[in-house]
Amino acid sequence: MQAVEEQQSLTREQKEAVGLLSIGTFLEYFDLMLYVHMAVLLNELFFPKTDAHTTALLSAFAFCSSFIFRPFAALLFGWLGDNIGRKATVVMTTFLMSISCVIMANLPTYEQIGISAAWLVTLCRMLQGASSMGEVIGAELYLTETIKPPLQYFYVALMVVADKIGIFTALGVAFLVTSFGLNWRLAFWVGAVVALVGAIARTNLRETPEFVDAKKRINNMLKAANLPIDKNIQSLQKVNKKYVVSYFLIECASPLWFCISYVYCSNLLKTKFGFTPEEVISQNFIVGSVELLSAIFLMLLVSRIHPLKILAVRITIFAMFALFIPTMLDSATTPFELLMFQLFVAVIAPTAFPAQAIFYSRFPVLNRFTCTSLVFAISRACMYVVSSFGLVFLTNKYGHTGILILVVPIIIGYIYGIISFKDSNSSGFNLELVKEKLG
Repeated sequence: MQAVEEQQSLTREQKEAVGLLSIGTFLEYFDLMLYVHMAVLLNELFFPKTDAHTTALLSAFAFCSSFIFRPFAALLFGWLGDNIGRKATVVMTTFLMSISCVIMANLPTYEQIGISAAWLVTLCRMLQGASSMGEVIGAELYLTETIKPPLQYFYVALMVVADKIGIFTALGVAFLVTSFGLNWRLAFWVGAVVALVGAIARTNLRETPEFVDAKKRINNMLKAANLPIDKNIQSLQKVNKKYVVSYFLIECASPLWFCISYVYCSNLLKTKFGFTPEEVISQNFIVGSVELLSAIFLMLLVSRIHPLKILAVRITIFAMFALFIPTMLDSATTPFELLMFQLFVAVIAPTAFPAQAIFYSRFPVLNRFTCTSLVFAISRACMYVVSSFGLVFLTNKYGHTGILILVVPIIIGYIYGIISFKDSNSSGFNLELVKEKLG
């Protein structure tokens, strides 16, 4: 295999693409997570008030609803991305998020329309989840196929930092709303307007050269073989099942860490330390700030150290302390001690970041959007449901020790996934394989 030509600087067109995609990704995750971070306030407006256990289940349901529909969205946006193109997909996702924000901004409360409010919130969260699904994969794939290593690692990681900035900003807005009594509907209106502007701006993007080149070359081969051009060209490239499983196991990690650090610890702050919603959001704001700074640090670090080496170091450190998680939580007698635990999980716990570009490059270019988005969506849907409800049931039965029932398998699967990706082979466009399948 020929060595991939290294790229040391961006063209003007690439810089414009990075700007448009990073802004769009920021807005997508700002809009998606705005509800999550204001859940302590909004769940009381859109769901019936019951006992603490039922309230926790309703909160988990509202949180998970945005991820349940994602696998179906992955199939839709994956097909669009692999057949129509990456550009059309990222434009569409931004437009859909704008629509969902308009709905949220005008949604009646439970007191106004009863249980219908809860169902409408759930449907709206599903739409937001579907939109963010196409966005996160589309933007990162676009840069993976447009920029070559080593710059590729940095700028794909920048997309992740952009979504973290969006999450952080949503947390900041939630803090302002709950602390100063601002109208929460205004936040969704702002998100809607800006997302619409972003969708229009993204129409100036060009399709990725790798995707265009692959389709052109295969279509030329189909013509030479006297086969119809509209043949399912995605079937002409082989997807390595090992990479599918490995990528799935790696992506399963992030939802669990989020639920532990933000959702579970937020409930502890309320039940164990008597925190108000405002105080919970304030502490989570600190966690989000530190997590964002650590992400920026890793993004800068990836320019000097290979992404897989960074992941190996993170999983090694975290695995050494993972078995002590119940002890850490049991010994947390003050909100500050719980804050330290939140920071430990948010900063050290291993995720796919900042190695997404490496994972994407292992999938064939004409199947890449469908494969990566579907794996990402299924892992998120499964693990957010398992983590949200699992933490409620397992800790209710086994205390903090119940967390290990989720943590240990995730760590083992993650280690297997990283080992599987250690080889340096890319699965971009295999011309010889296509020739072989065409006979």
